Amino acid sequence: MRRKTFLLVGAPGSGKGTQGKILGAIPRFVHLACGDVFRALDLRTDVGKAFMEYSSKGQLVPDGLTIELWENYIDNMVALGRYKPELDHLVLDGIPRNVRQAEILDEYIMVEKVFHLSCPDREMLIERMRKRALKENRLDDAKDEVIRARFAQYDAETKPLLEYFGAPNIVTIDATQKPYVVLRTILNQIETN
Repeated sequence: MRRKTFLLVGAPGSGKGTQGKILGAIPRFVHLACGDVFRALDLRTDVGKAFMEYSSKGQLVPDGLTIELWENYIDNMVALGRYKPELDHLVLDGIPRNVRQAEILDEYIMVEKVFHLSCPDREMLIERMRKRALKENRLDDAKDEVIRARFAQYDAETKPLLEYFGAPNIVTIDATQKPYVVLRTILNQIETN
């Protein structure tokens, strides 16, 4: 069964997590941020150590490991009754991270809309990420060289998803707006879906 899905795509710091958390609080929407899944890993395990090695350098975790963790997490959510695929929409943030992951996930998810949170002002995003690093104790957001590596990774790996999913499925939203304005745009698009 392919799961009904909305994707949040944008550069690091564009507000994907903020919007995903709000949407996930609405009944029949289940938010899954792949970064949160990774950050919740026990860093003493092999998987946790591998994640830290990649994220501390601003690199993406390999596709196979990412998809495996995603599948396990989704299966656990279903088993615990926190996600009912026949009723709920997934709101994915941080996965797929590249076209290869999108191709692999195609057998698992049916993407209904891709919300592209656009913010060409990278300095604004860097400032957001620094604040987030302090507020949420996210070490992967604290160093400028790691932040810049994540932007380069986004441009090379993730941004091509917009072309992969195609213009009719993409809703581009100015992520510099207040979060409630971005949310209103997303909800309006979902309602007309």
